[in-house]
Amino acid sequence: MNDHDAIIVGGGQAGLAAAHALRTRGLRPVILEAGAEPVGSWPRYYDSLTLFSPARYSSLPGLAFPGDPERYPYRDEVVDYLRRYASCLDTDIRTGHHAETVTHDDGVFTMHTAGEPALTAPILIAASGGFSRPYLPALSGMDTFTGTLLHSSDYRSPGSFAEQRVVVVGAGNSAVQIATELAAHARVTLATRAPVKFAPQRPFGKDVHFWSAAVGFDHLPIGHLLKKPLTSPVNDPGIYTTAIRQGRPDQRRMFTTIDGDTVVWPDGTREHVDTILLATGFRPGLSYLDGLGALAPDDRPLHDRGLSTTHPGLAYVGLEWQRSFASATLRGVGRDAHYVTKRLLPTGSSPRAKCCQSASAR
Repeated sequence: MNDHDAIIVGGGQAGLAAAHALRTRGLRPVILEAGAEPVGSWPRYYDSLTLFSPARYSSLPGLAFPGDPERYPYRDEVVDYLRRYASCLDTDIRTGHHAETVTHDDGVFTMHTAGEPALTAPILIAASGGFSRPYLPALSGMDTFTGTLLHSSDYRSPGSFAEQRVVVVGAGNSAVQIATELAAHARVTLATRAPVKFAPQRPFGKDVHFWSAAVGFDHLPIGHLLKKPLTSPVNDPGIYTTAIRQGRPDQRRMFTTIDGDTVVWPDGTREHVDTILLATGFRPGLSYLDGLGALAPDDRPLHDRGLSTTHPGLAYVGLEWQRSFASATLRGVGRDAHYVTKRLLPTGSSPRAKCCQSASAR
């Protein structure tokens, strides 16, 4: 006997979307969320974070994001939205449950969590995201740095960096947004291995997500064809290129090494730095699968469009480029959850229930 129809690890956007997909097919999953509430990592993102997609393109299946559909929601609005979404799922959500290890025997997954009884199910969906595993690149001399070294996951607001010399490492949306915000309080350089690529946020008067959806690129299932994920340009509402042009922050090629409290730039210039902030992204947080044999040597999941290639019944939701450009986003996880759920269930099964539909009209 299995305790549940399915176990979902992670109660953020990916886990909630997976639960919705299972519930619409009549299954009763359990969500295991390590945090205090089913909102994923959103409360721990930096205070000023603003979505780069309008509310219209920032919804999970069955519940529209509230308010003006053309506005760009703030972090706390996303947290409130996820709380509301979780409340209308009619799903067993267990917070404070940290997944530790998984075993698989005779078609049954057994999940062991810290301080709780083991759970069993024939289906396991890993939707735990990557915020718990920040990526720290191996920078020359990093172990000698005597200043403050932190990842963007530890950054909250610019006040404590006033008057400092700060180097932000990274070329993505978060790196540019954080560096620009810090530049109003500190002397900031954005250090990148290649020039930052910008794209206008509203070409021809429409948000870039409108055009991406209109031409079909947003959900084009090409993720499995990519040997290396494509690098997305930074969406610029018109302030970032101007800020960099004005030197607030200035942009330079990556420093060559770190020596104590000093970085060495490619031209040989040595400069004192108070803080190095690494906006270098994340890797999937799947340590609970280590003993299962489901991961490659570099800890990346072995899968085909979200379906495990090592264990029948195991699937993933929320991976970057899992199936498409939008796979790791609010607007994209629902499509991927539906895709893997349909293929995890017996042939011929069809949707038998609805959830969150009533809340979408409130």
